[in-house]
Order: sequence, then C-alpha cells, then structure tokens
Amino acid sequence: MSGFSAVDHAHMARALRLAERGLFTTQPNPRVGCVIAHGEQIVGEGFHARAGEPHAEVFALREAGTRARGATAYVTLEPCVHFGKTPPCADALIAAGITRVVAACEDPNPKVAGGGFAKLRAAGIVVEIGLMRESARELNRGFLSRIERGRPFVRVKLAMSLDGRTALANGDSKWITGDAARADVQRWRARSSGILTGTGTVLADDPQLTVRLPDGETCAPVLRVVLDTGLATPATAHVLDGTVPTLVVHAPDARRARHFDKVECAAVAVHDGRLDLRATLAVLAARGVNELQVEAGATVCGALFAQDLVDELLLYVAPLLMGDTARPLLTLPPLDALAQARRMRIVDQRQVGGDLRLLLRQ
Repeated sequence: MSGFSAVDHAHMARALRLAERGLFTTQPNPRVGCVIAHGEQIVGEGFHARAGEPHAEVFALREAGTRARGATAYVTLEPCVHFGKTPPCADALIAAGITRVVAACEDPNPKVAGGGFAKLRAAGIVVEIGLMRESARELNRGFLSRIERGRPFVRVKLAMSLDGRTALANGDSKWITGDAARADVQRWRARSSGILTGTGTVLADDPQLTVRLPDGETCAPVLRVVLDTGLATPATAHVLDGTVPTLVVHAPDARRARHFDKVECAAVAVHDGRLDLRATLAVLAARGVNELQVEAGATVCGALFAQDLVDELLLYVAPLLMGDTARPLLTLPPLDALAQARRMRIVDQRQVGGDLRLLLRQ
C-alpha cells in the first residue's frame, strides 16, 4: 500500500507480533494487536488474550493514558462496535481522542462488518485500511473461515515414512516420528479450537487428544471431536473420560449408551454409510471452532480431501522405510490419469529433530 509510511509499516508489524501472543488463548475470538503512537514514539500497546477479557485496543489505551489524545492507533482488525462481554472498542478510541486509525483488515463478523470504521469516521477520525492485510488475515485464518465460509479452517496432521506409510500392516505406528516432532504437534493442537478423529483411530490407538504444553504455557480449552457413526466408542476410551470438552458426532438413528453421558453428542445426516462431513463442519462452526486439526486415519482424512474440505496439510516425514505392505497415507478414489492428481504447494518446510515437517496448501 503506497499510501503508508515506513513508520506505519513498523508499527503495524509490531501490532501483528503482539496479536501472535494470543495464538493459543483467544479462540473463539480473533487474535488482535494494537499499537498507539505519535509518529515513531509508541505510547501504548496491547493484545487480546482471552474471550471475555478486554480487547487489544483497551489495553493499549490504558497504557497510553492521556497520551492517546491526537495519536494514531494501529490495529490488526477492525475495532468492534457492538456490546458483547466487553464494550465497543470504537467508542473507547473515540473517547480517548485518537485522531487516526490504521487497520490491517476488516472484521466480517455481521456484528461489526464495517460498522466500526463507519463509527470512527463519523466521529471525525481518519481511517485507513489494508496495511499488511494478508498477514493479518493469515493470523486469523480460522476465525475468518468460520465467519466467511461457515466452517472451520481444516488442517490435516499426518506422519509418514519416506515411502508414504503410516503404520505397519498390523497397525503398529508408535512411533514413526521422534520426540521433537511429537512435541511440535502439541503446539499446533494448542492453536486449534478442535481436534477431530474417527472412531477407527479411537478403537485402534485410544488417543487422549489433549494438549500437552511445557510448564508455564497454557491454551484455551480445545474441543475433542469424534466421528462415531454408530456410537461404538467403548466406555473405557480416553475421549469419553469427561476431562476436557468432547463432542461425539453420530448418525441420527444411533443408540446412545449411558457411557456417553459425560460428553456432548450431535447427530448429522449419513450418506452411503458415512457421516456428512460438511454438516459436521457446520456444527463445529456454530460452536465457535475456528481452526480444526484432524488427526485421523486414512479413511477420514482421505474423505476430507476427496470432498475438498482440507485447507492445510501438516505432514511429518520420518527417515525410515516401511515397505509396500504397510498402511498408506490416504484412502482416495483411483485416478485414470496423472493430470487428475491433487497438487499441493509447500508453504513451509523445516527439520524438526530427526524428521522433516512440511506445511502444504491446495
């Protein structure tokens, strides 16, 4: 954006770094940062940490105090204009005497959706939009997906050998990757609003699907989601222990046993014997799930890919060979020509311990 100065860019970059501090804690709210400055001098800054607590602008204004009068506020998302658990940030900026607001991107939430900018302008504040927009949208890709598309941003996490295998023929898969990769997965879980798996994985591996971070680090509660068409998950399964929020998605005619009483259940339609994945994502969006991390087997992950419901693939590649009798990465429909193959682009690649981590998008 040629209308913005180098100082504007520096302050917005700082606001985005502040917003990242809420990466693990803000859901279902967006991650937002704010910097208040007079020219190069920053007089206040803040970020939104948790739903129900003050927004980034409020913390920045508190720090700035009377120095906010006549200053520019740099915000990574359009200031809110509605009363929720906290008062409108647009009103706070006006009352503080801010004279210019630079925003990275608009808030598509129908409760805001341009209303914040309109209110600021009506109060005589100069409003400029679009500085580092793509970076701000990337930071809130889950929130924006939920509001704009009516479904979470879907990330599939898989681990495989060099020859594309995820487990031996007998199901043994512990552990393909090393300690560093498994610790890295916890951080991806922590930034998610939900972790989804299928009942096949539950029966085979009995995963906990919880977030385990180093001491001193916390995250907002992450919803466990289990696709269980016939409600076959046993009472002894970790996912039914009631220790963290859990949603079991099942067929409308499934009979619910008493051991499901500790968790929430939701029925969705079934097509050809399988749960409607689009309907499932809509249910999760209605619950405020922004980013959904899928940690399931080849069938569930393959179905998501086949229905174009995957936004991102988080793939760990271990330097070992498992042979052609081992289980494949995905179950996908057969192709008649290579031109039909699904192509993805690598957006990040790095070594994590002894393994390679690839981040890919379609």
